[in-house]
Amino acid sequence: MRALARKRQQQRGSAKTTASRLVSTILCDLWTHRWRRNATGDVIAIRYADDTIVGFQHEHEAKAFLHDLQERMRAFELALHPAKTRLIRFGRHAAKQREKLGEGKPETFDFLGFQHFCTRSRKWGSFVIGRRTIKKTMLRQLQAVKMELRKRMHDPIAKTGAWLTQMLQGHLNYYAVSGNGPSLWWYFNEVRWRWIKSLKRRSQRAFMSWEKFTSITNRVFPSIRILHPLPCHRFDARTRGKSPVR
Repeated sequence: MRALARKRQQQRGSAKTTASRLVSTILCDLWTHRWRRNATGDVIAIRYADDTIVGFQHEHEAKAFLHDLQERMRAFELALHPAKTRLIRFGRHAAKQREKLGEGKPETFDFLGFQHFCTRSRKWGSFVIGRRTIKKTMLRQLQAVKMELRKRMHDPIAKTGAWLTQMLQGHLNYYAVSGNGPSLWWYFNEVRWRWIKSLKRRSQRAFMSWEKFTSITNRVFPSIRILHPLPCHRFDARTRGKSPVR
C-alpha cells in the first residue's frame, strides 16, 4: 500500500508539472500576442512545446521584446536558458548587413532537429531558409543504430534489413525536407557502413566489396526523395484546367 501510494503521489506530481508547463506556455503565447500588437514592424512567433522562435523586422523591437520577456519571467522568479537564448541577425538582408558590419556570414540556429541557415535558391537565386539535419542528432542516432546492429549480429540478414528499411523510412518521413538531400545521403551511407561492419564481424572469411553491398542495399532501402517540399510547391494545387485553387 505504501508503494502504491508513493507511486500515485509521483504520478500526481508529474501531472501537476505537465499542467503547469502547459499553462505557462499558453500564458507566454498570450503575452507575446499582446506585445506584438504594439509593434510597428512584422513579428513572427513560432512555438513547439517549450521551444520558441520570434522573428522581427526591426532590430530595436527584437531587443525590446527580449528585455520585456526577461523582466516578465523575472517577475515569476523564472529565467531564460542562457545557452539557448540568442539574438541573431537572420533573413534575406542578413548577409549584406553583416558584411557591412564586418561580422562574416549570417549565424545559424537549431530548431526541431534542423539547423536553419541563410542561403539562396540554386534555380532562381532568391533567398531561402536552408534546413539540414543537426549533426549531433545524426551522430546520436547512428550510435543507437550501431548498438542495435550488435544485438542483431546473428539474426537473419533479411530480418535485419527489414528493420533497417523501416527505420530509414521513419527517418525520411521526418527529415526529407527540401534542401536536406546531402544530409540524407550522408546518413544512409553511414548506416550502410555500420551494417557492413557488423556483417563482417559474423565471420572472418566473409567479404563483400562496398560497391556490391551498396547496389544490394539500394534495392532494399527506401529511395531518398523529398517528402516535404517548400510551401510554395506544397500548396500550389491546380485543377484540370491548370487554374490555381484558391
